[in-house]
Amino acid sequence: MSPTDASPATPPTSDRRLLKEVLPYVLPYWPFVTLGVALVLVSTVAQLAGPYLVRIAIDDHIAGGDASGLIGVLGLFIATLALGFAAAYGQAWIVNLFGQRVMRDIRRDVFDHIQKLHPAWFDRQPIGKVVTRATSDVDALNELLSSGVVMIITDVVLLVGIMGVLLAMNWQLALVTFAAVPSLFVAGWIFRRRIRPAFRRVRGAVAAVNAFIQETLTGMEVLQLFRQERRRAREYRKLNRAHTAAHLETVFCFSVFYPVVELITAGTIALIIGYGGGRIGAGTLTVGGLVAFLMYSEMFFRPIRDLTEKFNILQGALAASERIVKLLHTEPRIVTPPAPRIPARRPGAIRFRDASFAYNEGDWVLRGISLAIEPGETVAVVGHTGAGKTTLAALLPRLYDVQRGAVLVDGVDVKRWNLPALRRQFSIVPQDVHLFSGSVLDNIRLGDRTISEADARRAAEEGEVTAWAHRLPDGLDTPLGERGAGLSQGQRQLVGIARAMARRSRVLVLDEATASVDTETEQAVQTALARALENRTSVVIAHRLSTIRGADRIIVLHRGRIRETGSHRELLAAGGIYRRLYELQFAEEPVLAA
Repeated sequence: MSPTDASPATPPTSDRRLLKEVLPYVLPYWPFVTLGVALVLVSTVAQLAGPYLVRIAIDDHIAGGDASGLIGVLGLFIATLALGFAAAYGQAWIVNLFGQRVMRDIRRDVFDHIQKLHPAWFDRQPIGKVVTRATSDVDALNELLSSGVVMIITDVVLLVGIMGVLLAMNWQLALVTFAAVPSLFVAGWIFRRRIRPAFRRVRGAVAAVNAFIQETLTGMEVLQLFRQERRRAREYRKLNRAHTAAHLETVFCFSVFYPVVELITAGTIALIIGYGGGRIGAGTLTVGGLVAFLMYSEMFFRPIRDLTEKFNILQGALAASERIVKLLHTEPRIVTPPAPRIPARRPGAIRFRDASFAYNEGDWVLRGISLAIEPGETVAVVGHTGAGKTTLAALLPRLYDVQRGAVLVDGVDVKRWNLPALRRQFSIVPQDVHLFSGSVLDNIRLGDRTISEADARRAAEEGEVTAWAHRLPDGLDTPLGERGAGLSQGQRQLVGIARAMARRSRVLVLDEATASVDTETEQAVQTALARALENRTSVVIAHRLSTIRGADRIIVLHRGRIRETGSHRELLAAGGIYRRLYELQFAEEPVLAA
């Protein structure tokens, strides 16, 4: 279970703390709240005036046969309804505007915070659950602010106003009405204890379903190739049943609670009619007074019923806000230190000093790595799958931090660098290049304003992108789909290489950069990369040993340790791990070709 997920093992956050977390988003829009409350007061006065005008109409005009006076009261009643309508309309507009502004701010902060979190956090979080935090959970909070908070204020103000009017009209009948309140509070307390955990389970089930769907859509090609549709369908039905069961638990709570409230309301109305009828017989209460009292009593229970309905929204929003707050309180582990350093000279020198790293505690991926790479030197890193090659490269721009030892760039520990400045030192071409929606040229520039359009086009030319991009409808300006849909793996790789070449960073990291490029294209790319490597410190991670023969040094990693260092010829002559890798690779090529 992720840190942002509520679970029995995770203590629920108190309502007071959750409201305290949301309050800073609400305070900047206090004029909206003030105007909304003012309109609430106007609407409340209009509603309270209705039954009073009915009493006047019955006792003072209908009973006495005063038709002209009745018409005047009727006109005043209609004016009161119109005023209440106008106030309710203005209140709804203001409240929804206020809610959308607050949601905009929360969505912005959630997205900004997600981007600050370290890669290790994403390694443990299903993407679907993270998307749920930023979308449906925020929308649930929107329901609270748009139709919850001010409407709750409306109901409370109306409830207090009705109680005052009832006491003023007949305090004995008012006490009969108020006798139902303790029963309603007990029912509400029991309901609250049941519904909050149920809503928490609903939000967790929604996140699990979203995560499953996201994973399925991402791996659809693999599922279809291996004919796993039925198995995934069975797993989805299981998650779907869990979501349905969690939601039905909330339905059960409401299906019991609402009839209980209606039963208490009906019993109270019956007592009012019985007691009020006796008062009419005794001459201490008029018919109009009893009718008005019954109308006020019905109005008294209406906001209570509304409050229970708003409680539904409130509980769903609080369950969602728990997860949002926990996400926002997840501290990024990799940040710029309080007093960062940026070296005056940045030629691109790299040093690993007895560095050890583990993704999971105690399971070391790299062990005691000590390595110095001089400015302008090209160093290749090779080894079996899982030897730690990609991890070594990820430590340079602080995608991860070592647990032991240190990684230094230009003589300064990367943990003491200004983080944006450190990452500007590196241009990285990963094995799986991620492309975003936008044109080919946009994906080369990637929003970097320091790269002119001319520089980006030049990089596309040198990176062999132009050679195939001219066949696209709009050339380099052709829009790409999600993740570069429509391009081959090799073409995406070439865009990634051009992206790195457009940035004049001091250090170039190539992580299997030519792995998905065919032999013919690879030759052109190698020529372009040779120009890009000039006057740069370069770290080349390669599985194809034929691509790194010209490296100044080759580092052989084996089980997280440096086992061999030297040039291509030296390592072949040594007859160690590198030679075995080389012989194995080139021995297999004729078989593969056949």
